[in-house]
Amino acid sequence: MTSHKSPLITDISLLFIAVIWALNFSVIKASLSEIDPYSFNAIRFVLASSFMWIVVARRKAWFRIQKGDLWPLLVLGLAGNLLYQWLFIVGIDLTLAANAAVMLGTIPIWVAVASHLLSLEFMNRLKGIGVILAFGGVLMIILFGKNPITFGSETFTGDVVIVIAAVVWALYTIYSKQFLSRYTPLQFSAMMATVGAVALVLLAIPYAGETDWKNVSLPAYGGALYSGLLAIGVAYLIWNNGIQTVGAVRTATYQNLVPVLGLVFGIVLLGENLELLQYIGSAIVIAGILITRHGGRIR
Repeated sequence: MTSHKSPLITDISLLFIAVIWALNFSVIKASLSEIDPYSFNAIRFVLASSFMWIVVARRKAWFRIQKGDLWPLLVLGLAGNLLYQWLFIVGIDLTLAANAAVMLGTIPIWVAVASHLLSLEFMNRLKGIGVILAFGGVLMIILFGKNPITFGSETFTGDVVIVIAAVVWALYTIYSKQFLSRYTPLQFSAMMATVGAVALVLLAIPYAGETDWKNVSLPAYGGALYSGLLAIGVAYLIWNNGIQTVGAVRTATYQNLVPVLGLVFGIVLLGENLELLQYIGSAIVIAGILITRHGGRIR
């Protein structure tokens, strides 16, 4: 069925979301200077899940969890919205926003590798080259920072944590597909966000005292609002509208902008400076992402 919505408007909205996601790294990094990572994560997920349920209610998209799905959905929700989000927020807290943006952009790489290892979708030679390039670029970013290469170095630890987060999200993405044949993307996302919100609030309770709530600035709270409502809630709706209107392939190409823009925002807005070899590594990672994502369609 053909959508009556303008493809041009859809493309503009998808470009807007790419900017929102890329800027999200710098916004989170700035907010974490005032709010502890655990509380920040809890706040943004409570906002995101609340927004999604409001949309479910307005669209009258109520549903019932099918028999046998409850525990698998709970486990998947904890993996994608507790473990991943914990790794994501701690990683950003410990490294540069620019580093995090580039390395989280490797998710398509890990999806390709995991799909190959699980015999779900095999890589061709071109995709294999993309994976090798991206992996080499990630190593350059991690190993050639300004700080000495030790496990005690904050950026080194943060970089490794972000890479692990990307792998976790890739596995979450792969195992989500089976449920999306039984639930709409809105219903599935509302369930996953709710599991994440409950788990992250419980995780945050012991750490809430670390934040001086009386002195948290409005911009820091604004960062949580931005990250929860825009980068998770609204972005999800626009993304799925894009898939419906212009197709999955054209929609996915906008995600390629995220690591590039995230790198730029980290440098421009936060004054982060990478070493020359880290810039080269970032360019190699982005090239690897492009080759891996589009390698299957190149003849």
